[in-house]
Parts: sequence; C-alpha cells; structure tokens
Amino acid sequence: MQQEALSFLSSTFPSHHHHHHHHFPSFSRLRFHNFPAFSFKPNTSSSSSLFFPPKSPDFPSFPSTSETLESDIHEKLLYLDSLGIDFLTLINRHPPLLSAALSAVKSVVDYMTTPPINFSLPDFRRLVSMCPELLTNPLTSHTIPVITFLLREVGVDGVFDLRQALRRRPRLLACSVDCQLRPTLYFLQRVGILDPHKHTYLLSCSVEQKLLPRIDYFQKLGFSRRTATSMFRRFPQLFNYSIAENYEPKLDYLMGEMGRDVREILEFPQYFSFSLENRIKPRHQACAEKGVRFPLPVMLKTNEAGFRDTLEVHFVLNDSEELKA
Repeated sequence: MQQEALSFLSSTFPSHHHHHHHHFPSFSRLRFHNFPAFSFKPNTSSSSSLFFPPKSPDFPSFPSTSETLESDIHEKLLYLDSLGIDFLTLINRHPPLLSAALSAVKSVVDYMTTPPINFSLPDFRRLVSMCPELLTNPLTSHTIPVITFLLREVGVDGVFDLRQALRRRPRLLACSVDCQLRPTLYFLQRVGILDPHKHTYLLSCSVEQKLLPRIDYFQKLGFSRRTATSMFRRFPQLFNYSIAENYEPKLDYLMGEMGRDVREILEFPQYFSFSLENRIKPRHQACAEKGVRFPLPVMLKTNEAGFRDTLEVHFVLNDSEELKA
C-alpha cells in the first residue's frame, strides 16, 4: 500500500524524468513507512487509477519544495487518519481535498463535532463519506449559511432535528442556499407543503429536473394539475420515488393485474411507498384467491397478522352470504 501511495503522488505531480528541467520536485523521497499509523485501503472505485483534473486557477499553487508539500500532505493524511477518515479514498472521489488548507479542514471538523452542532465522530465520518465537499466548502460562506437556513427559514426545530435532517440527507451540506435550497423551499410552499421542516430531504432536489417532472407524469395520466398537486401535498414523499422504477411498474400492476381504477391512488398516494414484490403482489394474490376485494389502504397498511385476520373474516362473511343466496 505504501507503493500505491507513492505512485499516486508521483502521477499527480510528475517529475518529468525525460526533461532536463524539473517542473516539479521528484517524490521518490516520500517516506510513507515513517507513518505506520496510515492504513491505506484499496481504492474501491470502478476506475483503477486515481483521477485528478488538470491544474486550474481554482487550485492554489503548491509549495515550491517537495519537503513542504510532503509535510502538508502528510499532516492532512495523519489528521484525517486520526478521525478514521481514509484520505486516499476521499481524494479520489473529491480531488480538491488535496489542495485544501489543513487549518480550513480542521475548522470544519471542529464546528461540526463540538457544541452546539455536536455530531459524533461516526456520524461525522458518514457525513463526509456521503458529502466530501463538506471538508472543502468554506465554513463561513457556505456551511454555516446552510445550517442557518435550515433552522431559520425551513423551521427545523433545534439541533437534534438538525442532526436528524443532515443524517438523512448529507447532500444538503453541498447545496447552495441561493441557487438550490431556497428556490426548492419556495416551490414546496407553493405546492402547499406547509411543514417543510419534516421534508428537508426534498430541499436538495432540483425543481426542474426532479420535482416538476413527477407532477407532470400524473397530469399525463389524465389528472388535472390541481388534483396531481394535491397528491404530493398529502404525501410529499411521493416526490422522492423514481418514475421508471416505482410509478410505472406499480401503476401497470394496479390497472392490469388488479383491474383497479387509477383514481384510487388519489385517495391513497401511499400506495407507491409499498414494495411491489414483497407487499402489493402477495396481498393482491391472497385476496384474489379468496375472492375478496379490499380498498387499497385496508389491503396494504395492516400488518401481516391483521391482514390475515381481516381476510378470513371477509371470506367467511362472503361464504355465508352466498349460502343464503
């Protein structure tokens, strides 16, 4: 693994051995074995080599001597390793971390893991693994405004709920308040979702690319805009489901196999939250075998024992009705 670290650094800052003039110092002197605490894990990404974009004006100039650069990278590596964060895996996914100032990274860690925010280290590691930008986004001009927005404008109630919201959707921390979070909040409020603090996971979604196409989908089924919107207002989680992998197969089954009217989902949009294979199909088949037809909520919401009991009762009643007839 030491060799992997060496080759990654050499490929990132080539020493141009074929030229007489070295633009970058050679990294052959890097001594990763001086740092036994490092545990370089194999790169799990699909690409076999680490990718770094070409040097651009956004990237600060690197120190002029290999010793300074070596020392900077080692310090950052040691620091992240002490938190249980794997540096190599992370910079492969988020290259700007390589040039981030250690002091800036430390200030983010301190802010997020001490009161009042006070994330535990395991929680913080998970946030970073799902949103590496957290370590490189400016604390005062990005991260603190996101947290302030969630508390003041969205109405997230206190630090406990804030931690819950960020655990559920770490990507919120990568979003711009002005370009992403606030426009989505206004859209949800216009739809009539008046408790957005309960649906913060939707704020990281694009209105144009994700939210509107889902309302449009139900309009194409023949519902009016107002009717389609009312379904999302009653069940905002509906915005989170895939059209191709959720809406379409479940509606095909509802109207095809079950022979039901599509309007049934207006009263019960939660239909889309149930697994087609593990809940909808087996429950429908059990009803069909007994010749019983339940409203969707009765068929799907009850637990297994309750469903079996209800099915037996209705089956017996149906039988006695037929005997009378």
